[in-house]
Amino acid sequence: MRILLDAMGGDKAPDANIKGAVQAINDIEAEVVLIGNEEIIKSRVKELYGKELSEISSRLTIHNASETIEMEDIPTQAIKHKKDSSMVVGFNMLKEGEGDVFISAGNSGALLTGATLLVGRIKGVDRPALAGILPAYKSRLVLMDCGANTNCKPINLLQFAQMASIYLKTTLKVENPRVGLLNIGTEETKGNDLTKESYHLLKENAEKYNVNFIGNVEGRDAFSGNVDIVVTDGFTGNIFLKAVEGLGKFVKRTLTESLKKNIISTIAAVPSLPAINRFAKTVDYKEYGGALFLGVKKPVVKAHGSSDEKLFEFTIKQAEQFVKNKAVDMLIEEFEKQKEEETESQNVE
Repeated sequence: MRILLDAMGGDKAPDANIKGAVQAINDIEAEVVLIGNEEIIKSRVKELYGKELSEISSRLTIHNASETIEMEDIPTQAIKHKKDSSMVVGFNMLKEGEGDVFISAGNSGALLTGATLLVGRIKGVDRPALAGILPAYKSRLVLMDCGANTNCKPINLLQFAQMASIYLKTTLKVENPRVGLLNIGTEETKGNDLTKESYHLLKENAEKYNVNFIGNVEGRDAFSGNVDIVVTDGFTGNIFLKAVEGLGKFVKRTLTESLKKNIISTIAAVPSLPAINRFAKTVDYKEYGGALFLGVKKPVVKAHGSSDEKLFEFTIKQAEQFVKNKAVDMLIEEFEKQKEEETESQNVE
């Protein structure tokens, strides 16, 4: 297996990308290919470790790409004109079978555009979307979409629910994942036009598309453990995601400062440190890796734009599991089956 890593994407590239790959390599079976400016990568590896990449591991290699897609670049133009960028090169390698999964912390819009145009959508999927994994009470939560599609139609949210359900069944082995629609209230009549129409579409088609739809879910109930998938448009989902991450950082920082306020509170906290550390690990989004682009023909993973080496390490390990669990293959199989059934139904009519 070959994991393709965009070494130039992200706020802390290439150092964080390189360090994450080095930290992950001994815990995975796959080869990791760092895609980016070869001279820069080699120079940074030498500076960071005092040796060549091949001396660190024979499963760490470099594939040269002379350009970089920046965060401020217009996605479609960047994909079309920066042919030798680390992102475009990575997509082409994935498409040609030179890798099994592609990871990037770069421009989200460019990543979605490249995944759709260069790798291709699964037949039957209108729009690919980002499936972010978050902690929940005694479980995990999939947020779908968490930033790829800012403007959506009800059919998109129905497909998000379907894709996320298949993903949870195959990857996290959740038998009948509960799907909730993010809304400002649980009542059927609440929300804007998109959520109202999406509610009825999900309710009417839940059985047909094997979606266990439980209705509207408010943001405060998302982490209760009573819902496995929260479906929303990418604009709302991204705001929700970043608000949750910010709250996690706030809680962790406030708790740490409180414990260190004086010698008495520090000593008193010692017996509770194991529990405090477990809590901190649970709410740390870095423990949950990147978000898989569901709806494209091959695995593409979006890492957090501000990823450090720890988050890259987790994302690389997670990407290996995506490939092993064949989540994308299962999505393709399910949508092909659905398309066949719809065709047969139309022929009968």
